[in-house]
Amino acid sequence: MNANPNFVPIGDSGLISTRNNFLLNNGSCLGDYIPFYFGVRMPMLYVVQNGFNMIVPTSAENIVYCVSSVQKIIDLELEFIFTDGHAVDSFTFQYTSENIQNIYTIIDKNAINAKYWRDENDLDKKRRKEAEFLVLGDITPAGILGYITYNETAKNRLINFGADAAKVIVKPEYYF
Repeated sequence: MNANPNFVPIGDSGLISTRNNFLLNNGSCLGDYIPFYFGVRMPMLYVVQNGFNMIVPTSAENIVYCVSSVQKIIDLELEFIFTDGHAVDSFTFQYTSENIQNIYTIIDKNAINAKYWRDENDLDKKRRKEAEFLVLGDITPAGILGYITYNETAKNRLINFGADAAKVIVKPEYYF
């Protein structure tokens, strides 16, 4: 948990604990990786914004997307794995850099980009929407390509924290 009072910790503490103790196929703990989603409007964001699962609701104005890219992580020579669904789900497969050429055929872009994940005809859609790109350890600021905020107030706050204004974009449609 970040001690900086300017940052709001978000997430399901039970899931965070599970992730911290979840062993990946390579023997590392999932909690040692920084998780990135491939899309926006993810189920966890919905939970965090609305306060489900005993989570205190967090205003969209207090949530910032940190944007990177697969290519940027490769260029920085950071260790990573990626999944075809939510990392702790037993149906999810884990992939290494050896599979990177096939990443866009492995992950389900339709599920990831879907606005809604509940589908009576596809009960696995939510898991696939939550595919993850996991980067081991820390990412330097050079690894962050930009930031997305809910509104101008959040954008200005982020800029006041020191973010490059040219890298901060307002996209309220990325939130619930």
